[in-house]
Amino acid sequence: MKTPRSLRGTAAFVAAAALAVTVSGCGSSSDTSASGSDTASESVELTVTTFGTFGYDDLYKKYESEHPGVTIKATNIDTGGNARTDAFTKIAAGSGLADIVAVEEGWLGSIMEVSDQFVDLRDFGADDIKSNWLDWKYAQGTDSNGRVIGYGTDIGPTGLCYNTKLFKEAGLPTDRDEVAKLFGGDSATWDKYFEVGAEYTKKTGKGWYDQSGFLWNSMVNQLSEGYYKADGTLNVAENAELKSRFEQLASATLSGQSAGQTQWDWGKGKAFVDGSFATFTCPGWMLGVVKGQVEAGGGDASTGWDFADVFPGGATNWGGSFLSVPTTSKHQKEAAELAAWLTAPEQQVAQSDAAGTFPSTVKAAEEIAAKATPNEFFNDAPTGAILAKRAQGVKAQFKGPQDSVIQENVFGPALVQLDQKKTDAAGAWDQALKLLDELVVNN
Repeated sequence: MKTPRSLRGTAAFVAAAALAVTVSGCGSSSDTSASGSDTASESVELTVTTFGTFGYDDLYKKYESEHPGVTIKATNIDTGGNARTDAFTKIAAGSGLADIVAVEEGWLGSIMEVSDQFVDLRDFGADDIKSNWLDWKYAQGTDSNGRVIGYGTDIGPTGLCYNTKLFKEAGLPTDRDEVAKLFGGDSATWDKYFEVGAEYTKKTGKGWYDQSGFLWNSMVNQLSEGYYKADGTLNVAENAELKSRFEQLASATLSGQSAGQTQWDWGKGKAFVDGSFATFTCPGWMLGVVKGQVEAGGGDASTGWDFADVFPGGATNWGGSFLSVPTTSKHQKEAAELAAWLTAPEQQVAQSDAAGTFPSTVKAAEEIAAKATPNEFFNDAPTGAILAKRAQGVKAQFKGPQDSVIQENVFGPALVQLDQKKTDAAGAWDQALKLLDELVVNN
């Protein structure tokens, strides 16, 4: 247990987390609840806190109809960053957490620092349903003492969204298979991606990607070790490979390939419609974000966005979440049953249909891949089947306790400076290291 040190560090973490803004998206049959028992006969209200786009609204109604006496009171926080701040503020206060709390992969490392504040789901049958999940996803939700504190919801295998109209105008292929070949298919590299981007920008005078932050996140996630080494020590200042990737991205951004958009805004979606950029980083949960932004900007399926089975640098995972039950819950058994039900394969398929997420359970992923259902919004791309392919080869990277703080509050400001062309690569890197010293506790 790490309670004394962890709780002392929580207040400092909350202060840093308040600066961050992030989004994430996010079960065999419904008889896979942890206990397998019927809901208690007496009435119970279960509170659930999620964030971003989880696609649970209809599932809540279904659960209530199948479990008389259970009422679900759901709260959805707009962004993962705000959800993180909310969770740690309540952990520090010792009260206020919902019966079920959604935890994003990027801040799971921080939750593990206070894992004793969450129920060990093995006490409610987690071992019986362990085989539902990908091995690495189940392991992610297990703390250093072997306690299972989170059931996996989605994962974030990543493909490339691209605008067919903009590609056609620039003389680039528009067929998604040809687009995949353009970047090298299974051997796609960042060198090739930025090479094509340079040609596109020169020809059109427009941005190739929306802003640098999302690309950087993916470039870091592809490393065998990112901001932390597997032993939990920081891995930034002396990480030559990390610095090399940063310089590669900085070079492309400063040459005009970045459209310099504001993360999670995009001019209220207009940038997705007006041709400001032609490609976009798309983990599964981001597909719902793209659709929402296009529609907010006045567009629709005819705007031309498509989804290709390719990504520079190969397989990568961005995001994914877990459902955890705090020890402060007065209804731990019922909450654990609901968390198990929501993350069971049948429900993960429904979640994928509603929110565009990709499941972390094996049977749900197989079902979605087999269906290959055309996604009307993305030019009838079989987005689920593509994501299943993109998930092959994904390896879970160790995420340290302040991983998301480093991504958002250390490198985030430096990348914005690059997007705005207010510094050079060396200056941006130095700025990031300065912020690292100021904001991150070196373990």
